[in-house]
Amino acid sequence: MIRIGVVDDESASRQIVLDHLDRYQAENDVTFDVRTFTDGRELVTGYRPEFDILFLDVQMNDLDGLDTARHIRTLDTRVVIVFVTNMAQYAIHGYEVDALSYLVKPVPWFAFSQELRRSIERVRRSGTDSVMLTVNGELARVDLLDVVYVESIKHRVVVHAVDRTYSFTGTLKAFEADLGEKGFFRSNSCYLVNMRHVTAVKQSTCVMLGGDELQISRPRKRAFLDALADHVGGHVA
Repeated sequence: MIRIGVVDDESASRQIVLDHLDRYQAENDVTFDVRTFTDGRELVTGYRPEFDILFLDVQMNDLDGLDTARHIRTLDTRVVIVFVTNMAQYAIHGYEVDALSYLVKPVPWFAFSQELRRSIERVRRSGTDSVMLTVNGELARVDLLDVVYVESIKHRVVVHAVDRTYSFTGTLKAFEADLGEKGFFRSNSCYLVNMRHVTAVKQSTCVMLGGDELQISRPRKRAFLDALADHVGGHVA
C-alpha cells in the first residue's frame, strides 16, 4: 500500500491528479491510499509523517508549496515530494527541500505516470529503516541512514542527523534497545554511534561524519572495534 497526499487549492487540478492515480492503479496492479488537501496549511496542521509520496502544488494562497515543503522536511526526511506548478521556473527551488521532480499543469498522463513510477521506486529503495521521534508534541520520521549519532544530555536525548538535530526528553537506553541490531553501538554512557558514519578511530575517540569526535570508554574499546569490524566486514586494529 503506497500512501499518497495530493495538495492543491484548485479542485480541477486535484481531480486530474486523482484520475491519473486511478488509471495508474488499474494499469499497474498497485494499490494507493490517497488523501487530498485543499491547501498547504491543511496539510501541515497536525502533520503526521505517514505519507510515502506528496503531490504538492507550488502556488497556493494560504501557505504555498515551498513553505509547506520546508515545514514537512523538519518532520519527515523520507516522504517523496513532487511539485505541481503552472510555472516551471518555480520548481528550481525544489532542491532546497529534496523534491524529486516537478510536473507542469495541466498535468499530462505520460509525464505523470513516469514521475509516479520514479517516486514509487524511491519509496521502495528507501526501505523501512526509520525512527519516529516526538519533538515538541509533533511526530518526526527520520531515516536511520541519516542519523550520525545519538547523545544523552542529562534527561534529554539529542539525535544528530546529517543535516539537523532533534532534541526531546528520553533515555539513551531505550534507543540502544531499538537500534542495537541496526548498526548502532554505544561507545560510552553518553553516545550511541551509527557505525556507518564512523570515519576514523583514534586512541580513545571515534571521528564521525561531519567531524564530531566522540569519546570511547576504555571498557568498551575492544567491543567497539569488534562491532566496527563486523560492520565494515574486515579487521580493525
